[in-house]
Amino acid sequence: MDPAGPAEPAHEGEAHGGGLGTRLNWLRAAVLGANDGIVSTAGLVVGVAGATSNRSALLTAGLAGLLAGSMSMAAGEYVSVSTQRDSEKAALAMEKRELREQPEAELAELVGLLEDRGLSPEVAREAAGQLTERDALRAHARVELGIDPDELTNPWHAAWASFLAFTIGALLPLLAIVLPPTGWRVPVTVVSVLAALVLTGWAGARLGAAAARPAILRNALGSALAMGVTYAAGSLLGAAGV
Repeated sequence: MDPAGPAEPAHEGEAHGGGLGTRLNWLRAAVLGANDGIVSTAGLVVGVAGATSNRSALLTAGLAGLLAGSMSMAAGEYVSVSTQRDSEKAALAMEKRELREQPEAELAELVGLLEDRGLSPEVAREAAGQLTERDALRAHARVELGIDPDELTNPWHAAWASFLAFTIGALLPLLAIVLPPTGWRVPVTVVSVLAALVLTGWAGARLGAAAARPAILRNALGSALAMGVTYAAGSLLGAAGV
């Protein structure tokens, strides 16, 4: 018996599930959707606040921006992911047909792909044979196409996720511009938006395993510029009586 006791499994507790990458992609998409909702709605309501202090006008503009933005995000994501899903299904159908019509050629192709990944010819042939016996289509889908047949993208999930993320993000500047007293509306909105963007920038960087400071600075400076430009434009239009 080993005096050191049983060996601990390598990387114990580390997540290696096949859906981890997909979950991280969804989280990144949610963070980016919320970020878009914050920035676009903040620019809109601060611009309107530069032209008028009327609460109804601010609320109307903010709600219009929230609904238009969230619906646009949802529709765009649905179309984009539907196109991706159609391409994945077409690729799987073609691979299935090729496996049925020319199995030897497909097996040789799988061997070559495994060799390209660093396996020796002998090990590649053995691995390809075992993978083909177990599930040939899944093996080719993952190795050749980079597709997991069990986790095809869902356009409705993507659409709802984008809609909700944008809506949640847009609610912050909307509430910040209509709830405080007149003189505090713009300062409260600016501070709230910048604080939220620091958080989304940090979260997006962490999920993408990137440095947090550049992401935070990009978020904050870009939003500050957007709010400054729209507020100046709104102030000029308001002064001109437009």
